[in-house]
Amino acid sequence: MEEKIHERLEFGMALAATAGGLDAYTYLVHGEVFAGLQTGNFILLGVHLGQGHWRALIHYLIPILAFALGALLARYLQTKIHKNQQLWFLTFEISLLLIVGIFSPQLPNLVVNALLSIAAATQLQEFQRLKGKPFTSLMMTGNLRNLSTNFFEGFLQHDAAKRIAFRDTLIILSSFVLGALLNGFLVTYFNQRTILFSLIFLGLSVLLLLNDRHIFR
Repeated sequence: MEEKIHERLEFGMALAATAGGLDAYTYLVHGEVFAGLQTGNFILLGVHLGQGHWRALIHYLIPILAFALGALLARYLQTKIHKNQQLWFLTFEISLLLIVGIFSPQLPNLVVNALLSIAAATQLQEFQRLKGKPFTSLMMTGNLRNLSTNFFEGFLQHDAAKRIAFRDTLIILSSFVLGALLNGFLVTYFNQRTILFSLIFLGLSVLLLLNDRHIFR
């Protein structure tokens, strides 16, 4: 069976880099919350409430609820869009990042975090497989576990397929870190406009889709 373009390694790399950039951006620029890593938001919410910082409730609850709404919206759209679905979802995500990049200086943190959480949720909902296997571009905990198990089975039990899986997982993890690294570096110079650089990775994803002849069938 021919590998789908949106399940290829290079596509996953672009998505992981985007996700790393989103979380780094919202954490550094918009109040130390995460656009995609909702586990982190739940932890920070609990910590702040435990310390009596009740104002933090809305601060972390907004991205959590926005993410849930984004996943719900994405699932609904998946039932309605049957042609060029991946391209439509990437276009939607790009549009949200453009809105934030252009209007972020005028928008409250809560609005920015909500928009980017919706973007992250739609990415997670639509792109769930890498080379035919379950995959998440937003959360690296599972990928880190896979890295360890693939190393064990690939190099200690001499499974050639698992060695390839180990390499692929390491590349995805590195891509996620690269996205965060770039945002961490560029935020010093571009502040709230930094999110626009994440469009480079999403643009590469769009080009991969457009370059694949199956997208027009």
